[in-house]
Amino acid sequence: MTTSTLIQIRSAELQQPSGLTPSGQTLHHENQHITVSWAQHLDEVREAQALRYQVFGVEMGARLNREYPGLDVDLFDDYCEHLIARDSNTGQVIGTYRLLTPVQAKRVGSFYSDLEFDLVRLRSLRNEMVELGRSCVHVDHRNGAVIMALWSALGQFMKQNNLNTMIGCVTVPMIDGGHMAASLWKSLSEKHMAPIEYHVTPRLALPIDELDSSVPAEAPPLVKGYLRLGSKLLGAPAWDPDFNAADLPMMMRLQDLHPRYRKHFLGE
Repeated sequence: MTTSTLIQIRSAELQQPSGLTPSGQTLHHENQHITVSWAQHLDEVREAQALRYQVFGVEMGARLNREYPGLDVDLFDDYCEHLIARDSNTGQVIGTYRLLTPVQAKRVGSFYSDLEFDLVRLRSLRNEMVELGRSCVHVDHRNGAVIMALWSALGQFMKQNNLNTMIGCVTVPMIDGGHMAASLWKSLSEKHMAPIEYHVTPRLALPIDELDSSVPAEAPPLVKGYLRLGSKLLGAPAWDPDFNAADLPMMMRLQDLHPRYRKHFLGE
């Protein structure tokens, strides 16, 4: 049975609105009831931040801002558009992304990724580049449908606002001390690197040479999904002590989107 998933996309009415006003679209997903929308007020943002806390704080053990118990909040949130996926039956937020537009990045002073990487080689792309971050899905809904619905909304947002590049960091937990992250970097860097003119360097590099990069490592589902779409790695992973994780910098340019997915994500 096929059910419809309503994608209601609006500009977020937060403290620093972006002024971008994408339109809506109805998509279809098999055996799923998912509603995806852009947060309209602070209460909705708080729901997304609560999910982020559960995933990053509880599951991964990240050290988060203690000023907001039960929430993952940082200074970039007020400048971002927050995309949320809900279970249509319960209304529960089951997935989220936050998106920082070029205009908002200038207002806050940088992209979040600027804190972890030297992005100087991406300066020619910044005016049409958005940053995706804090992506997560509720543990009971990690079957791919939520991410597909979120990606569809993101693709329409990019197209409707003449933006062509997405960057972001994919978090790899370092429960084993970082060996899996080192192995993952070694295997992925052989086939999935962006052109050298777009390479970035970590400000606090994961010490690859001190780790065992020969341990078996399978790419997380999110990384696999990005690579299937046509995303590329931008450089070696940074170490994020607060999240006890390695962050892999990635870039997706719409011109590189795999033809198989263009109709689904861009309506072409």
